[in-house]
Amino acid sequence: MDNQVAAIMDAISRKNPGEHEFLQAVEEVVSSIIPVLDRHPHYRQAKVLERMVEPERVIIFRVPWLDDSGEIQVNRGFRVEFSSVIGPYKGGLRFHPSVNLGILKFLGFEQILKNSLTTLPMGGGKGGSDFDPKGKSDNEVMRFCQSFMTELHRHIGAKTDIPAGDIGVGGREIGFLFGQYKRLTNKFEGVLTGKAINWGGSLIRPEATGYGTVYFAAEMLATRNQTFEGKTVNVSGSGNVAQFAVEKIIDLGGKPVTLSDSTGYIHDEGGIDRDKLTWVMDLKNKRRGRIKEYAEQFKSAVYVEGERPWSVKCDVAMPCATENEVDAADAQALVSNGCYCISEGANMPSEPEAIQIYQDNNVLYGLGKAANAGGVAVSGLEMSQNAMLTNWSREEVDQKLHNIMKNIHKNCLDTAEKYGKPGDYVMGANITGFLKVADGIMDMGVV
Repeated sequence: MDNQVAAIMDAISRKNPGEHEFLQAVEEVVSSIIPVLDRHPHYRQAKVLERMVEPERVIIFRVPWLDDSGEIQVNRGFRVEFSSVIGPYKGGLRFHPSVNLGILKFLGFEQILKNSLTTLPMGGGKGGSDFDPKGKSDNEVMRFCQSFMTELHRHIGAKTDIPAGDIGVGGREIGFLFGQYKRLTNKFEGVLTGKAINWGGSLIRPEATGYGTVYFAAEMLATRNQTFEGKTVNVSGSGNVAQFAVEKIIDLGGKPVTLSDSTGYIHDEGGIDRDKLTWVMDLKNKRRGRIKEYAEQFKSAVYVEGERPWSVKCDVAMPCATENEVDAADAQALVSNGCYCISEGANMPSEPEAIQIYQDNNVLYGLGKAANAGGVAVSGLEMSQNAMLTNWSREEVDQKLHNIMKNIHKNCLDTAEKYGKPGDYVMGANITGFLKVADGIMDMGVV
């Protein structure tokens, strides 16, 4: 580790002990922006980085609710309002047993730079609960969401903090949360994104993260005069992001061959086609089943329990499940099997050692804060439509999304070149995102 990076990280680590994922996310950014601090010392003098890594506000609250047997359950709720320098706090809510403050600080910090990359006026935030919606009835999920929003509603608003969905928070949960917000405040406003299209949502929003990740990968492939046509693609996850990544891969002529969940992965050597994808969407979104059922339904597939899909031979890999799902051994397996393009649909799914292996082997590597920014970009477009009380067509939103992903890709490459690391998307994304926020911090004084 560079001495400057080590000194900065030592100070941050002492203030945030045990928050592994947060410190990992910060170290990646710090390692990238040292050239900026050297070239523009006024950022260092004004302690811009020290201010950026401290959340503006952290809210922690209890969430009591009744299960179907009449027993009281208690979960913990969070909202990390990290940065409002370039706009109101914007970022998802995650309902998963792994949720804790360190996880949400990592996600909120990533969100600051991701939202900056979109060029839309959105700050960074993240929230959620250690509540697990898996195995719960619709009524239990509704009661939990209503209790969660009863506390959260006093801290959010259409021009203050606009949450969205994340792991464990899909259309069902957003509906319950919005209904309770409206009930408590007597306001119908754009306080949540990811809403259903018939009550304020945006076309393409459910598809946006997955589509955007594929659009970013297509831009990377184009730098080598290639397209998705005929490419074999490994996708992890089987939720919203993975589903729509698979859909767009098929649209562009690629062949997706894997999906996964927390129990294991399926490998369909013949490819996941539109009919199979429709079946997966029903399995995951309606029946809420496990991905192993795919191999029982389609004899072209095998199911591998307890493993991740990175040992399967492919041209392109798209981690779309969760943080740190690709370790050094996985990255080496991908490279050894011929993978040369990785576009991340999840947030920070690759461990630092894995990223080093990608870069050492000249892999096209689109990190999450750039490659998966399409979701929050269309959330920003949803906010605009809500503010104007209008709806854009599917084609309009998709074109805006595609243009945003193209611009993010171009800005990452241009910035990396400017700072002496051509083709380094990690440096390009982190510096591009940092500069816009840093300039805002400088403009607004010591606040």
